[in-house]
Amino acid sequence: MDFVKSIYKDYKSYLNKDVKLGGWIKSVRDSKTFGFIVLSDGTFFKTIQVVFDDQLENFAEVVKLTIGSSVIVNGRVVESPGAKQDFEIKAESIEIVGPADADFPIQKKRHSFEYLRTIAHLRPRTNTYTAVFRIRSLVAYAIHKFFVDRGFVYVHTPIITGSDCEGAGEMFQVTTLDVGKPPLDEEKAIDYGKDFFGKETYLTVSGQLAVENFCMNFRNVYTFGPTFRAENSNTQRHASEFWMIEPEIAFADLSDNMRLAEDMLKYICSYVLENAPEEMEFFDKFIRKGLIDRIQNVIDSDFVRITYTEAVDLLLKSGKKFEFPVEWGKSLQSEHERYITEQIYKKPVFVTDYPKDFTAFYMRMNEDGKTVANMDLLVPEVGEIIGGSQREERFDVLKKRIDEMGLDEKDYWWYLDLRRFGTVPHAGYGLGFERAIMYLTGVENIRDVIPFPRTPKNADF
Repeated sequence: MDFVKSIYKDYKSYLNKDVKLGGWIKSVRDSKTFGFIVLSDGTFFKTIQVVFDDQLENFAEVVKLTIGSSVIVNGRVVESPGAKQDFEIKAESIEIVGPADADFPIQKKRHSFEYLRTIAHLRPRTNTYTAVFRIRSLVAYAIHKFFVDRGFVYVHTPIITGSDCEGAGEMFQVTTLDVGKPPLDEEKAIDYGKDFFGKETYLTVSGQLAVENFCMNFRNVYTFGPTFRAENSNTQRHASEFWMIEPEIAFADLSDNMRLAEDMLKYICSYVLENAPEEMEFFDKFIRKGLIDRIQNVIDSDFVRITYTEAVDLLLKSGKKFEFPVEWGKSLQSEHERYITEQIYKKPVFVTDYPKDFTAFYMRMNEDGKTVANMDLLVPEVGEIIGGSQREERFDVLKKRIDEMGLDEKDYWWYLDLRRFGTVPHAGYGLGFERAIMYLTGVENIRDVIPFPRTPKNADF
């Protein structure tokens, strides 16, 4: 069977040759003796026009086909007399494979994203989601290619875990106990010793702690997989299940970490523009005007590097009145991040060395005792897109930090072991995959870049 993509890439070599295509009908229109089918076979963003006439044995059945029906077309590639395309398929036979009922929910009109989320099993057949999910696939491949080409080892970290990487407690519990009548111990507390794993376990919020183990042998590693947050946030940027890219590099500091993050983001942007021009043109035209220029700006820019303290000073001196007041020692809000990257620098910005009080326990303490060696990458129109740090490689300092934050040292005994047996300076970061897709496509809601979104009160399909 032939493919629409192959014909588009070199249609002149197909002219006046027979082809066989299988696909789904996007539209069909007919006159008394001939008709036109717009066909998509899933291999290319663009569709192909099929011309048929009453010489077909099943002409009467074909003209009655509705949008969504699947067919196999045998025909010849010919030059098109129409102005909209250079070529078309002159059908010699059309086999009806799977006719669609007349109430197929996706018709030839504009549907809202909200409506399409209610039919997530069918929405990939629309132009927008066809483009989104092809970009998602391409970016996933580009990420793997970027790291593998640099000698990184890909590590599959566990999805079920007994430790909380972020220490925030927003984890989904995994249990086989009868939640209505769980076994109790002598103190009338739930006896997790009788659970499947013999202890409390959860869905992971990050693969970082586990991938650090492999960093201590392979030097440069990464994990790329699903993560879960039981955070009751109904925003356009939050989902309960999402994917994370988390590299870890040994014998490296925060500067090495930022250099890797910058190189990776630029690589992904370049790869998408080069390998999905049709989809990117669609997004630029229909989803977010100027999208391609925005992405090109990332590729062409030298990313700025400023400290959190410098960022606070810039915001205070700007004279801008923000909804959330700016104060040293408080988290930067999205409005602050966007002002820095959009109004002050107009390009991506790394903000480093945040106060220790609102950062994770594993981040390396700076000499001032007040800040840690971490970084956030801010990009125009989004704000923070990557977060990372140099890890605390000193056993005593890490142990003290775990105690200060009220975490149970027993949960991290193996993590502390890494500091006892050949510790080295190392660093890493996390890129939320869906937020990267949102940035690259201009799509504003995370629910529209995940095939089947999981959000509070929503686990359909």
